[in-house]
Amino acid sequence: MNEHVEPAQYNSLKRAEPSLPARWYYDDEHYRQELTRLWYRNWVYVCRSSALTEPMSFRTLRIGDQSVIVVRDGESNLQAYHNTCPHRGSQLCEATSGRLGSKLLVCPYHQWSFAADDGRLVRVSSFAEPEGFCKSDHGLYKVALAEWRGSVFVNLNPEAIWGSEAAFQRPPDIFERFPLEAMVVGETWRKEISCNWKSFWENFNECLHCPNVHPELSDLVPLYSRRIIDPKDVPDWTQFEGSDDPRYRGGLRPGAETWSSDSSAQEHLISTLTEDGFARGQAYASTWPSMFIGGYADHVRIVRLLPLGPERIELQAEWLFEPETLADSRYDKSNVVEFAKLVMEQDGRACEVNQKGLHALPFKQGVLMPEEYLLKRFHDWVRNGLTLE
Repeated sequence: MNEHVEPAQYNSLKRAEPSLPARWYYDDEHYRQELTRLWYRNWVYVCRSSALTEPMSFRTLRIGDQSVIVVRDGESNLQAYHNTCPHRGSQLCEATSGRLGSKLLVCPYHQWSFAADDGRLVRVSSFAEPEGFCKSDHGLYKVALAEWRGSVFVNLNPEAIWGSEAAFQRPPDIFERFPLEAMVVGETWRKEISCNWKSFWENFNECLHCPNVHPELSDLVPLYSRRIIDPKDVPDWTQFEGSDDPRYRGGLRPGAETWSSDSSAQEHLISTLTEDGFARGQAYASTWPSMFIGGYADHVRIVRLLPLGPERIELQAEWLFEPETLADSRYDKSNVVEFAKLVMEQDGRACEVNQKGLHALPFKQGVLMPEEYLLKRFHDWVRNGLTLE
């Protein structure tokens, strides 16, 4: 790229940058390194706090080859542990969700029992305890847990301390006027996709693919039809500064209110949002490697991915609504859900096609174009994380 003239605040890479090595998207050994240094050291979204309202209710989550159990103890506090018995390593709980029958987590193999509130070993099933055995040395393995605005996160580093500034690479400040704590899950959707987890984030952070992959979305958000995600992503952006045309200023097409099949919010705009928030059309925050939040005029969407292998992920989406929205029998939530599912299905197919091409023998790594500056930021995050000991 010619570097001698750079318009003020033009979002772009200044030169062609190499992408990550192709083998990082399918090599088993490298995948193991990413699990250890990225997934097991960063915050991963589990669920909404409201999914664990009852005492002794629990959720389990698999991150790579690690299983975690999150439980609401008898004092209504959330606790998180490795889903493993310290006796001989049995999994404590096979179910993905449910409610414990008592205040104890009981191993199904040899019936060692642990207090849900602090993980201490309460009793063993042996007739006697051997010399040198001390119950306090054999409690459950703690996992760091944090709640942020009604959402639960875990970190396999038990010493990790939550901080939204560090946890979110795309800051969540834009969600200050969204009533996240009070919003409830109205729909959940899951899908497995045959691609590397990094491919998902790369696709999410650029719109070069939007016109041909997302015709419906590009019609709703005209800026995307120009293959960009921000008005300042083109060199001549200042020529259109102040334009009311959404192709140049961003936002939804004229008359559209939200991300839905007919672009209508069905008279359920979130009351705490400002006119500026409505005009923006969509708001995003993301925390790598596990999730992003999308905010719209009448709902919020939380999307989480989990790695199932070097070339497979599980995608989960939760749609959050204000309680009064869901209570209105006239409100059709499928109007919102089906549109977002369409977009995510399209993304999934694009990622799968991309994944198949990565195995070509001569393809060692790709190249990033000027509009892919957010991919460079993500790639730098991956590289830096892999170098940490």
